[in-house]
Amino acid sequence: MAKNSANGDHQTTTKPPPTPSPLRFSKFFQPNMRILVTGGAGFIGSHLVDKLMENEKNEVIVVDNFFTGSKDNLKRWIGHPRFELRRHDVTEPLLVEVDKIYHLACPASPIFYKYNPVKTIKTNVIGTLNMLGLAKRVGARILLTSTSEVYGDPLVHPQPESYWGNVNPIGVRSCYDEGKRVAETLMFDYHRQHGIEIRIARIFNTYGPRMNIDDGRVVSNFIAQSLRDEPLTVQAPGTQTRSFCYVSDMVDGLIRLMEGDHTGPINIGNPGEFTMIELAELVKELISPKVEIKMVENTPDDPRQRKPDITKAKGLLGWEPKVKLRDGLPLMEEDFRLRLGVSKKI
Repeated sequence: MAKNSANGDHQTTTKPPPTPSPLRFSKFFQPNMRILVTGGAGFIGSHLVDKLMENEKNEVIVVDNFFTGSKDNLKRWIGHPRFELRRHDVTEPLLVEVDKIYHLACPASPIFYKYNPVKTIKTNVIGTLNMLGLAKRVGARILLTSTSEVYGDPLVHPQPESYWGNVNPIGVRSCYDEGKRVAETLMFDYHRQHGIEIRIARIFNTYGPRMNIDDGRVVSNFIAQSLRDEPLTVQAPGTQTRSFCYVSDMVDGLIRLMEGDHTGPINIGNPGEFTMIELAELVKELISPKVEIKMVENTPDDPRQRKPDITKAKGLLGWEPKVKLRDGLPLMEEDFRLRLGVSKKI
């Protein structure tokens, strides 16, 4: 049974968790652990799949509707006997037998979630309901990747899990922010009412290979612009801050949370804080010293500060990020060069 939630509430379940397959308790046959990853063809999802597939006792099922994900991200596993890929939208029910569910399905970049906000909120609400229904039916433990966006434009800095946030419920980003807040509510309601074993990760800005090149997020924007010799476009005033976690650190945090005894929510992110100007200067220094930095108009509801308080992750999961931004950016540059067909100038 999971311990008290990380945000300070004393959570009690009214029912014990459902029992998984009887094979889990068999004397003579120990089956593989069957793990479902929704959104597993996406950026973080595919790196998570790589890590899970390294364990020979894991069978991994990926479902993805390929709105932002790509089969290319999973090509090394297609055809593998312990791997299965299904084109499926989580807003429709899914009938599978699994032991654990990593629920990552949802567009996470403003360009994609603003393109179809109704679909985004349906993915967060109906999709999460469907995955919780599946977890209840088969007795699976479920992890939700929530987001630092639940804190909105925070009035508390850095953001601890106990902070309830400062979110605009009717803004252009609300389909994502409020959708994830509802998803967290659903997780805890199923936990209390049905005894479902839940885990909630609030993930902060993550970067690394396989990010969509034109996804509108600042790290991918700057790297793509520098490789194309275009000006780096910094949204005014440029003093707004973000914290950037390398994808391998993020995956490690998610797996530790899933395997641990704590429901969360737990912040997973890198507390190293950079202004957008500092990030642009670093990308310029590392990749293309000749490019200009250009100030452009800001988007609505853009948070001014974003930095995780990772005290819980350190204390409860023994987790903290290892990869520094200066070391992670060149790894991402290499991937982008390959995909854009831009060779390094000598």
